[in-house]
Amino acid sequence: MKRQIELGILYSRSGSYELLGQACRAGALQAMAAVNADPRRSLAFRPIERDPEGRIDAYAPLCAEILTGTGARHLIGCITSWSRKEVIPVLEKHGGLLWYAAPYEGFEASDHVVYMNASPNQHLVPLVAHVAARYGRNAFLLGSNYIWGWEMNRIARDLVADAGGEVKGERYLPLGDTDVARLIEEIRATLPDFVLNNLIGPSSYAFFAAYAALGREDARFRAERRPIVSCNLTEQELPSIAPHGEGHLSCLPFIHRGGPGPRSSFEAAAHAAVIALADTIEAIGTDDPDAVRHAVANRAIDTALGPIRIDPRTQHASLPVRIGRIAGQGFEIVEASPGLVAPDPYLSRYDPAASFRPALRLVR
Repeated sequence: MKRQIELGILYSRSGSYELLGQACRAGALQAMAAVNADPRRSLAFRPIERDPEGRIDAYAPLCAEILTGTGARHLIGCITSWSRKEVIPVLEKHGGLLWYAAPYEGFEASDHVVYMNASPNQHLVPLVAHVAARYGRNAFLLGSNYIWGWEMNRIARDLVADAGGEVKGERYLPLGDTDVARLIEEIRATLPDFVLNNLIGPSSYAFFAAYAALGREDARFRAERRPIVSCNLTEQELPSIAPHGEGHLSCLPFIHRGGPGPRSSFEAAAHAAVIALADTIEAIGTDDPDAVRHAVANRAIDTALGPIRIDPRTQHASLPVRIGRIAGQGFEIVEASPGLVAPDPYLSRYDPAASFRPALRLVR
């Protein structure tokens, strides 16, 4: 008889970032099903789900409900940094551990979070290096008006300066706002070499459509000349921007290559979190969060993301880096790291000279 372990799932299935929440939820549930069906496993997971419905004020109470009203001591959950920061005090109070499967802006390390997706040195730094070398160094920065947009653009300002470029403009939209006409006019007027897109959900989809219309009017704004580049755009959202995304770029730790399994980096990271948790519990014989977080560090873990490791100092994953160009409903890889890139969430090891020399291998 397998040992039954309750595992919290805290993703919104509606709201501005519903597609991303649905992707992570799917990846987590797929991994749980695989663990439960594997006769070699000594444990089985029982999902304990709560849906915040995109409301930021629901995350902390629902997290507390899971940790105090059920047997779950681990959660897979949260998309935005805002929601993650809402639940950390609850995790600290009740001794829980959050497995966070979304890319984020860095500058955080919590004993109560395992960060399974990319931080800035694994997405923004290589992305800016790639486009600066191939398209030009001047950027226009866009963001949704919350933590991800603010912090990503703050880092991008420094990177563009280090690359020898200039920020031609920086604009924000409220979450969910689709009025992008003013953004398009400013981009047309300032003529940046690339546009860094930190918009979320419908705002991002509306911008891709408007930028494609601009490119049809003015060939200088077509993807091959002045691309939109992103760090959080995955296969999950490509149908929402089709066909307007064609040729634009995203930097991700995972790109779907066909076949079964996770179809995006959000799905893959959530799937990897469940597998890492299962492997660790089986290795140490307990699901105690403190014991698990110590035991998971520096173990080689075979996951949907590939073989990864968790850094013991920051609890961030070492990950591959992939830069993909949108082609239909997927990405073609245009650059890839030769191996895992160690996490550096505070950019303490960031070297401008090294970053703005070609560091990835070209995939032909």
